[in-house]
Amino acid sequence: MTRFLIRRIPSVALVLVATSVIAFLLPRLVPGDPAAVVAGPDASAETIAAIRTELGLDRPLVSQYFDWIGGLFTGDLGQSLRFNRPVSELIGDRLVSTLELALLSGVLLIVFGIGLGILAGSTRSRWARVLVEGTNTGLLAAPPFLVGLLLILLFGVAFRVLPTSGEVAVLDDPGIGIQYLILPALALALPMSAGVARLVQTRMLAVRQEDFIDLAVSKGVPPRRIDVRHVLRNSLGPAVVAIGIRFGDLLAGAVVIEAIFARNGLGQLAVSGAQSADYTVVQVLIVGAVFIAVIGQLLTEVVLAALDPRVRLG
Repeated sequence: MTRFLIRRIPSVALVLVATSVIAFLLPRLVPGDPAAVVAGPDASAETIAAIRTELGLDRPLVSQYFDWIGGLFTGDLGQSLRFNRPVSELIGDRLVSTLELALLSGVLLIVFGIGLGILAGSTRSRWARVLVEGTNTGLLAAPPFLVGLLLILLFGVAFRVLPTSGEVAVLDDPGIGIQYLILPALALALPMSAGVARLVQTRMLAVRQEDFIDLAVSKGVPPRRIDVRHVLRNSLGPAVVAIGIRFGDLLAGAVVIEAIFARNGLGQLAVSGAQSADYTVVQVLIVGAVFIAVIGQLLTEVVLAALDPRVRLG
């Protein structure tokens, strides 16, 4: 395990370096001058030029990049050009909201994805299988924002059982906080879980045709043990990989879901930063999202190796 992680350090470092370059350059390709935003709509050209000099935006891009990277290594994420506050403070104020949404969505993704896949891959009833497959197909065709709007209409307008906008921190009031989280987490997790369920179902049906399953049946192994120890365990590999990839998508999907449900998380911060050309905020969020995705992929490979002994990490 340790050798595997050490061998992955160069590739992880290369990905993060490439991401940092893209994250640094990409916001600067967006039309808009942050100095003009800071100065205000009625500022003169001289004032805007002075602000650009004060913020260091008139310096060469290479110098700006290495100053920013040096700050990341020392824990200095920079100063927001729009809010004139440290980026670390802005992210800290909104991090809990996005983490709550991502964690609950991740749990629901695993539960619904693997659960629906097992039902579709193991049920003996034709009508039950048709029902589960129809549900998967419908979720695959529905984007998260559409699922979110449907959930709002159903549980917020028609029946009025759950709040549809705003948020309450779970740590402050767990009961109320979970109520505010349920609908956005479902909207984010359900469409993604359909792809995981389809992978589990397809793999389970394929594993049932393998020779070692016929051997286990001929030896009199109980059907439940065959399903759990042989079929299910050998079917979760593709699902684990898909879940690892989807965890990165959760952060991207949170941008839209937070807007629909009026949550004040990192997604909203990224949108406002892009709209106001707040480079320092956007580039830190991009690097952070990729870093989380890379860590998720490493954990995925570790879990996959634990499930499938044929996978060698060393």
